Amino acid sequence: MDTPVDHGSRIASRPAKVAVDEKEFRRTLGRFCTGITVVTTMDAEPVGFSCQSFASLSLQPPLVTFSVANRSRSLPRILRSGAFTVNILAAHQAPLARRFGGPHPDRFADVDWRPAPVTGTPHLSGAVAWVDASVRDAIPSGDHTIVIGHVTDVRTGPGDPLLYYAGDFCLRRPYPSP
Repeated sequence: MDTPVDHGSRIASRPAKVAVDEKEFRRTLGRFCTGITVVTTMDAEPVGFSCQSFASLSLQPPLVTFSVANRSRSLPRILRSGAFTVNILAAHQAPLARRFGGPHPDRFADVDWRPAPVTGTPHLSGAVAWVDASVRDAIPSGDHTIVIGHVTDVRTGPGDPLLYYAGDFCLRRPYPSP
């Protein structure tokens, strides 16, 4: 069991003084490069969606986090199943990211996957890494819910990751040595 940490202060809630233009907000945050993942679960059938908001949260205990739209059909299924896999997509998997990011009638049709050894959630073939977790917490905030998972298993595969920057997929390029 984790011991809560008291930082001796509370966050003051302050109303925003100026409204932020939604298009400018999206454009600005699009300047932050992210990896592309597909978060999957099993809820009588495989379920999944493309996600850019995945991040490591804690090493002790091992925790990860992602956010998902409150209107998402995947959110209640992930919470009900209690487990998920974050599939970190490889550079060649942009079509898979598009499929799981849009309104595809059967996202798993013709997609090669295997059940995770611990959680049974879908591991998508060809991903560069997989992070399996059990749902620890779900925190509604704005139009999304922040999901926190306790990591139960991790695996890596070969290849470079698929990245997203300024509204498009891109590839990793090593930084030149000095």
